[in-house]
Amino acid sequence: MTDTPAPVPPPVPQEPPYAWVVVWACFGSLALIFGVSYSFAAFFASFAAEFAAQRADVALVFGLCGLIYFVLGVGGGMLADRFGPRAVCMAGMVFIAAGLLGTSLAQSMATVYLCYGVGIGIGIALVYTPSIACVQPWFTRRRGLAAGIASAGIGAGTLVVPLLASGAIAWLQWRDALRLMALAVLVLGLGCAALMRRAPVAQATQGGANLPPCHTLREALHSRKFWWLYLGAVLAAPSMFVPFAHVSAAARDAGIDAAQAVGLVGLIGIGSLIGRFAIGALADRLGRSLTLALMQGAMGASYLLWAGAASYPLFALFALCFGLSYGGIVSLLPALCMDYFGARAVASIIGMLYSGAALGNLLGPVLAGLVFDHTGSYGLVIWVCLALSALATGVSARLVAGQRKDLARL
Repeated sequence: MTDTPAPVPPPVPQEPPYAWVVVWACFGSLALIFGVSYSFAAFFASFAAEFAAQRADVALVFGLCGLIYFVLGVGGGMLADRFGPRAVCMAGMVFIAAGLLGTSLAQSMATVYLCYGVGIGIGIALVYTPSIACVQPWFTRRRGLAAGIASAGIGAGTLVVPLLASGAIAWLQWRDALRLMALAVLVLGLGCAALMRRAPVAQATQGGANLPPCHTLREALHSRKFWWLYLGAVLAAPSMFVPFAHVSAAARDAGIDAAQAVGLVGLIGIGSLIGRFAIGALADRLGRSLTLALMQGAMGASYLLWAGAASYPLFALFALCFGLSYGGIVSLLPALCMDYFGARAVASIIGMLYSGAALGNLLGPVLAGLVFDHTGSYGLVIWVCLALSALATGVSARLVAGQRKDLARL
């Protein structure tokens, strides 16, 4: 009797060398666009002083920018599917540079709203989702590593660019600092965007034994899992974006040096970088749904540090802890979309999910500014954000329970 040889599994496809070029191009693109977005903290005091604006009025700029790029993200994904990521990302970089230049010429807050809020918001919408979606199809074996490196650009930009902007303001004043940033976006941003290419081999569009089911956007919108994810994003959004607009101002109110106060946004970036790698590894062990719920809870708990902060070390600890949980949440949401809905329309699904954060991004910083203007304190803001994070944690826990039920049926 002759033994039948065991079947040899098909070889795992090797990623082409250009795949890593796309990863680093995405890293650079995300570092630039979110560095510009979160550099708003460095310009906060300049806008308030130049235009005699209250904090709520200035914070509206940041909220408007976030509202636009979250709402229009699904459109950016659809445009990239049709015209390719390179053309769409390059157009986005031009919008961002034009928004920065227009803001440098502003004579009123209305112009700042239009240029920084609307112009930069449109630009980010045209770069963010297309660049993230461009990376995934290039990889099979090391997709998680590639996604982690690419998305780490957000944390790197949050760390570096606001500090550079703060130094440029001290050296050149705020208008020339904006013009310098516009030039950097044109040179570096267009260079990164030009390297974006579609993967030569299309991803499978039908789920298989080892692949997640592949849904269209319409099919995903009929899934309970999508709407639990969406509700979690809506509830968590105010807590995720209030610190970017207000923690530097709160630190200055506590008597902390202006450079150190702006540097808190950079510390959030450091925490975010750690979160994207360390939390991703944790999620591989615990499961992404459970890890998301844990990170939602950790983000709310970090606000207790802000509540008791009266010195730089406590503000810095808050920034690091908040950034760690924030980075974990941001890196887990696209991965969960891939887990639940597959690669067929993942860019559009991610863009639609991000639209859930739009209202919180707009109203969170603005309402926080209004509360401060009327009470002279961020105390109420902190407790409301903690409560919203607790609700988001509960919603994310529903995903964990649903996943366990699905496994029990198998």
